[in-house]
This record gives sequence, structure tokens and C-alpha cells, in this order.
Amino acid sequence: MAMQQTLRALADPIRRDILNLLKKGRLSAGEITEHFTVTAAAISRHLSVLKEAELIRDTREGKFIYYELCASVLEEIMLWITDLKGESDHAENE
Repeated sequence: MAMQQTLRALADPIRRDILNLLKKGRLSAGEITEHFTVTAAAISRHLSVLKEAELIRDTREGKFIYYELCASVLEEIMLWITDLKGESDHAENE
């Protein structure tokens, strides 16, 4: 997954709020929409961006689609940030 796409997905505050909701467990699109004042169509677009960035995955059950977090991409970003921070700390100590 391209890091640029992941970081772009994380840049939006609504998408970050959606990820925070999903860290508690899977939710349907309707349940996610209930937490926001934007339209269901806007939430659907945010979910698409998060899915394209592989930050979430969806599962269809009957007429509902449930979304859940994909921790692996988040872990990759955290490792990259930790490594970046470590390199800058090393540079400051020289």
C-alpha cells in the first residue's frame, strides 16, 4: 500500500474519528453515520477512502455492510514514524 494514500486518508478528521469508533469493534455504515452530522453519502465516501487505503475492511451480512479496523497498515505507519523519530534523535545526539 502506498504510504501517500494512507497518510491522505488519515489527514481528514472525520476519517480519524471513524477509525476511533472502529477500534472498539465493527460497526455498520448506519451505526457509523449516527455519530456524525454529515450525510450518509459523505460517510460512505469517507469509508471508501479508508477502504482504498486498506485502513478498514468490510464484510457484507445480509443487507448490512460491517466495517472493522485493519491494524496491519496502522502498524506499518507507526513503525515508519518510530523509525523516523529514532533517526532524528540519533542526528541530534551527534
